[in-house]
Amino acid sequence: MIKLVLLANTAATFFMIGLIWFVQIVHYPLFARVGRDGFADYELSHSQLTSLVVIPAMLVELVTTGLLVLTQPAGMKRWEAIGGAVLLVVVWGSTFFLQVPRHGQLAAGFDEAAHAALVATNWVRTVAWSLRGLLLIRVVAASMA
Repeated sequence: MIKLVLLANTAATFFMIGLIWFVQIVHYPLFARVGRDGFADYELSHSQLTSLVVIPAMLVELVTTGLLVLTQPAGMKRWEAIGGAVLLVVVWGSTFFLQVPRHGQLAAGFDEAAHAALVATNWVRTVAWSLRGLLLIRVVAASMA
């Protein structure tokens, strides 16, 4: 059972890594090209549709990370389980305290400062998720040995 938890955690994490790199390099920078007319509607649609994609994966990642901390699979060291959980707390904290407020500002219309802050602060999630992925590669490799 714990191997299935590790597999689900790894799949959710790598789904989010791919998504966050796309968002960081392509999607968020292109916000500046949408134009001021209709940007508020664009932002609302972006937020609603993105939630449909990210919430299930983030919840799977959250639950399975908690289970990995409680019941470490063979090959996973205690510090790796806790380190992975800490990185996930960084992701969630960044999401709710840095990105969500910027999206709230952009919901009123395009604002260059809010957009720049969104792109800049999103690096926190991008790096944290990428580090989680590297950690999970080591854990999965160790569990296969």
